[in-house]
Amino acid sequence: MAKYVFQPNQIDDLKSAYDVVIVGSGATGLISAIQAAELGLKPVVFEKMDKLGGNSTRASSGMNAAETYVQLNHHVVDSFEDFYNDTYIGGGKQNNVELLKYFTSHAGLTIDWLKQHGIELEDLTITGAMNTTRTHRPNSQAPIGAYLVTSFLQIIEKMDIEVYNNVSVDKITRDDERITGVVISDGNGNQHQVAGKAVLLATGGFGANKELIGQYRKDLTSYRTTNQEGATGDGLKLATDVGAALVDMDQIQVHPTVQQDNDHAFLIGEAIRGEGAILVNTDGNRFVNELDTRQKVTDAINEQDTKHAYLILDAEVVDHAPAVRFYDSIGMVVHGQTIDELANNIDVDANNLAKTIETWNQAVVNHDDQFGRKTGMNRQLNHPDFMAIHIAPAVHYTMGGIKINHYTQVLNQDDQAINGLFAAGETSGGLHGNNRIGGNSIAETVVFGRQAGQRIFKYIQEQ
Repeated sequence: MAKYVFQPNQIDDLKSAYDVVIVGSGATGLISAIQAAELGLKPVVFEKMDKLGGNSTRASSGMNAAETYVQLNHHVVDSFEDFYNDTYIGGGKQNNVELLKYFTSHAGLTIDWLKQHGIELEDLTITGAMNTTRTHRPNSQAPIGAYLVTSFLQIIEKMDIEVYNNVSVDKITRDDERITGVVISDGNGNQHQVAGKAVLLATGGFGANKELIGQYRKDLTSYRTTNQEGATGDGLKLATDVGAALVDMDQIQVHPTVQQDNDHAFLIGEAIRGEGAILVNTDGNRFVNELDTRQKVTDAINEQDTKHAYLILDAEVVDHAPAVRFYDSIGMVVHGQTIDELANNIDVDANNLAKTIETWNQAVVNHDDQFGRKTGMNRQLNHPDFMAIHIAPAVHYTMGGIKINHYTQVLNQDDQAINGLFAAGETSGGLHGNNRIGGNSIAETVVFGRQAGQRIFKYIQEQ
């Protein structure tokens, strides 16, 4: 079957006015465009990069949601309250509770909405700091991001929604009362004024902008990043130039498990740990609850003398986390038919590693006395061949961004909505507190992408 390839519009197709201008072609921007078009609006999507999809294409684990039909099909009983509590505690109780309440009570509805559009997330796994299995993913267990972005682009093509790549949004225009559109530059350097009754910023975070990171967290400027090169925080300047406030800008997440031995840093998703992988240091010993918050796992790795570690897994884990096969295909996975062989291949103490795996296998049957891990313990590591992936922490996600309310309206310094300006996804701040939980970023794009499309429709109706 041929791989689906979406063809963006040519700049000659560009019109002078649309109902809504959407800046960014990640999952948030694409979903909002679909939702807006379904409500009868005429949206346009602008993407500065050649490739569409932004960081969303790199999301791997899944999408969190509670009280879904999928969970009940898997005999998992969940609640909005438990989802809220796990995210609130995981975020250091620093989350914007208005955003969090909306998010946790609407994610389940988006699972239904996706299914109505032929996008089924029928399989479940678990991520760090969650106490319930609520991370939804395709039955194929394919990485969630590319699966969703491809699906959204197919819908956008059918709906004839205009999408332009290689287009930079230079500024947002406004009059005394409201936002009126944008000024863009096309790939040939020509500027165009595009009118819009509303503008949605869905430009993602700033995890690839070391200069901006350094303004808030100088301690992180030496870290590598999992972000694609376009994640430079452009939406933040566009928003502040028209009076928007920013929040939580110093809250920048470092992901603990990133393979970065080569030129490209590959995030090794939490689903692999959720399916039973463990972490060991260079002595071959476990040193942390692998499914604690990303912040705590990162801290534990950084406390090791070498500041790196190994994910240990086996053939059965791979059967439930097939992303490993991709990592293996590009040379990132070390193999061993026995524990001794694997230990030798990664240069750790074989006796220690054997004892660590034996203790882990006993913990799966009984309980984890060492580190109190309670989730992702469905299988022992006893199915050759055995595997290891070398990992270390890297900058991954920016929890801070543009200040919004749960209607996705952008707020100024006085917490007043800027008429006609909306923001959603990683470019906004406040939802995640001081630590984003795996599976919540994709959920955020769908929940607040839909909300943005709906609220923009309502705003335009009321003008």
